[in-house]
Amino acid sequence: MADSARTDDARTGAARAHEARTGAAPAARTTPPRRRRADARRSIDAILNAARTVVSERPDASMEEIAAAAGVTRQTVYAHFPSRDALLAALVESAAAEYSALLDEAGLDTAPPAEALVRFLSAGWRFVDRYPLVLNATANLIPRPEPDPHDVVPPRLERLIARGQQEGDFDPQTPASWLTAAVFGLQHTAAEQVASGRLAAEEAEVLCRDSALRLCRGAG
Repeated sequence: MADSARTDDARTGAARAHEARTGAAPAARTTPPRRRRADARRSIDAILNAARTVVSERPDASMEEIAAAAGVTRQTVYAHFPSRDALLAALVESAAAEYSALLDEAGLDTAPPAEALVRFLSAGWRFVDRYPLVLNATANLIPRPEPDPHDVVPPRLERLIARGQQEGDFDPQTPASWLTAAVFGLQHTAAEQVASGRLAAEEAEVLCRDSALRLCRGAG
């Protein structure tokens, strides 16, 4: 073992001597894969968060503007997202995942139907507050991944309303699919009223909640 240690020391000394004679730089250390993945995840999160803010303010924002807001280079953005369409599709996917998480936390399948509807609407308001881009007229032009993750939200509301009809809380005479579309329409209109300055956010939320409950409960 002593001979081996001396051999290793000799090799190390020889390498240092070579570097001193030739001016060669020491061999670069390789970044561990786990750290590279963590760094990449941080960059992606920063880029998506910047895109959420910048594109909400300027729907035609360039990759350069998004990179500047994220504090990274344009090359870093393109390393993760090969095109602007790819970045926006990833933003939609991230937004849909957040919306689904908000709905999961709301306990829609276990709360009484009327309370579940209120929670659904509250989750929607929190989502719109974080992603005001959805109220922009150009939002429909944003590329959507296939399958579109936004398609998972309406069925959850329709299932909630159908449960309320079965349990006698909501009007069973009106199709659940129509009530679902109407509730989304109410919330979208209320959010637009806030965006245009016609209503305060708190007032719009209360009006939307009360209107949706009256609509689902029917004349009875």
